[in-house]
Amino acid sequence: MKKKFSFLVLAAITCLVSAAAFVYANADFSGEWTLNKSKSELGQWGERIAPKKLKIDGKTHAVAIDRFSVNQSGAEVITNEKLTFDGKESENTIFGNSKKKSVAKWSEDGQTLNVNSTIFLDRNGETTEIKVTELWKLIDNGQVLSLESTSNSSFGTSTMKLVYDKSK
Repeated sequence: MKKKFSFLVLAAITCLVSAAAFVYANADFSGEWTLNKSKSELGQWGERIAPKKLKIDGKTHAVAIDRFSVNQSGAEVITNEKLTFDGKESENTIFGNSKKKSVAKWSEDGQTLNVNSTIFLDRNGETTEIKVTELWKLIDNGQVLSLESTSNSSFGTSTMKLVYDKSK
C-alpha cells in the first residue's frame, strides 16, 4: 500500500512539473525591438501607423507592450497595452480616448501569440470600429519578431507584416 501511494505522489509531482514546463515553453517576446522597414510589408497605411519601436515585458500570465510611434507633427507617441493569457478580454486606452479591447491566446505549440482586438477609434465625437487580428512569432533564434496584422473597418481591409530586430 505504501509503495502504491508513493508511486501516485511521484506521478502527481511529475504531472505538475510537466505542466509548469509547458507554461514556460511559450515564446518570450520580452525586450526592445526596432522596426526593420526593409524587411517589413507595410501595406497601404503601415508607413504612417506602424510603431517604430516596441518595448515588451513578458510574463507567464500576461504581457505589457509599449509601442513607440511618431505622430503627424513628428512628436513621439507612446501607447501602452497590457494583455493577459487567461482568455479574458483586456481593455486599454489608446490614441486619446479611443479604446482597444483584446483577447490574446497562445497557439497549441506556444510559439505564436494570436491577438484579436476591436479598436473603438474616437475622432471628434465619432466612433469608428476597427477589427484587428495579429499573429506574433519569433524567428531567427529569437532575434527577430514577426508581427502579421489584418484590420477591417469602414476604411477597408489592410494587411501588414512588421519585422522587428531585437535591440536589447
